[in-house]
Amino acid sequence: MQDLAPFTLVRPAEQTVPVILTSPHSGRHYDQAFLAATRLDALAIRRSEDSFVEELFAAAPALGAPLLAANFPRAWCDANREPWELDPAMFTDRLPDYVNVNSPRVTAGLGTIARIVGTGEAIYAEKLSFAEAKARISGFWQPYHDALRHLISDTRDRFGACLVIDCHSMPSIAGRANARPDIVLGDGHGTSCTPAVVGAMHAAFGRLGLIVRRNDPYAGGYITRHYGRPREGVQVVQVEVARGLYMNERTFGKTESFAALQGLITEFLADMLATSEALLGTAPALAAE
Repeated sequence: MQDLAPFTLVRPAEQTVPVILTSPHSGRHYDQAFLAATRLDALAIRRSEDSFVEELFAAAPALGAPLLAANFPRAWCDANREPWELDPAMFTDRLPDYVNVNSPRVTAGLGTIARIVGTGEAIYAEKLSFAEAKARISGFWQPYHDALRHLISDTRDRFGACLVIDCHSMPSIAGRANARPDIVLGDGHGTSCTPAVVGAMHAAFGRLGLIVRRNDPYAGGYITRHYGRPREGVQVVQVEVARGLYMNERTFGKTESFAALQGLITEFLADMLATSEALLGTAPALAAE
């Protein structure tokens, strides 16, 4: 992955709204060296991937909001984790004391360098060195978060506040079988944004005929919980979209319904971005300065 740019940042001609979109799990670049080190084939390794999510939300820059998307796959390095959530059983050498080896994500096999893909299969045929993990985190995780921090800082400085919409996809079987959601909104159980913001997002998706649930089963990962600080003018909501609405979950191909869902998400974005300043309590005059 040495020649892979860590992320793609698509900026609007002019940022006109206090909103940023992120897609940390939609990277689909798997080089031969990585595939050779795994136990999985080229299809199975993709089972942690949020396929095509950055395309579903691709209208954001045309509507005035930047879109930051990871190019590296989640199975390589997870940008929605702390920088140092690592499972010591995966490595040949002793991990430094600053590594978080006891988080629930590590226990589940889904740390910053994951042990398994989303469906539970082990990724690696052999143990890794800590130097390999360090290279991935410094070369991919860190640049992604540097870019996100700069976007948040610049947006808050310009508009007085910032909303981050963190875009993901979920297996269609997520949740209870009698009420499977199309969309799950995660706000860290009310900690990463105000009720008004998540309520507006819920209503906007609902008007499009989509079934929406909050914080069940996804309340938000590192990006939501780390950057979401409403009292400091930064609000974050994680958006999970059911994959069955737009793709074949076995073959990882888009279905005929992809364009229709993309259109609905564009309508959602237009609705949210048009009202974002009012929701965040920022003054249009401030944005023009």
